[in-house]
Amino acid sequence: MSAANGGAANGARRAFRLLIVDDSNVMRRRIERSQQLEDLEVVGAAANGVEALELFARTRPDLVTMDLTMPQMDGIECIEKLVGLNPEVRILVISALADKATAIDAMEKGANGFLNKPFTDRQLNDAIAELIRGR
Repeated sequence: MSAANGGAANGARRAFRLLIVDDSNVMRRRIERSQQLEDLEVVGAAANGVEALELFARTRPDLVTMDLTMPQMDGIECIEKLVGLNPEVRILVISALADKATAIDAMEKGANGFLNKPFTDRQLNDAIAELIRGR
């Protein structure tokens, strides 16, 4: 039994909690379906930075996947606010914006990794696993 399914009560590790943030419903569902790590529980999905902040406060995730280009509040501003709320949160930027300046800006604001769209399931799982190990 995995920790996400209640195994934590039997002495297993607590599941890592994942919040998915992307303005594309297709991409949010893809990230949720693609993740294959047993000790990872998806606790919410947000379509923009404003929704992400609300969900973050309610669900207290350990990990966040973050798109950069979104309405209402972009990913860079959201990263900065999330890190302000919880400096321990691990953030994986998943974006089609591949320029180095954007990636550096996201990392300076507190992101811990960067994955370019499009990506394979394996690339996503490897990137998330790396963030979990880095905790």
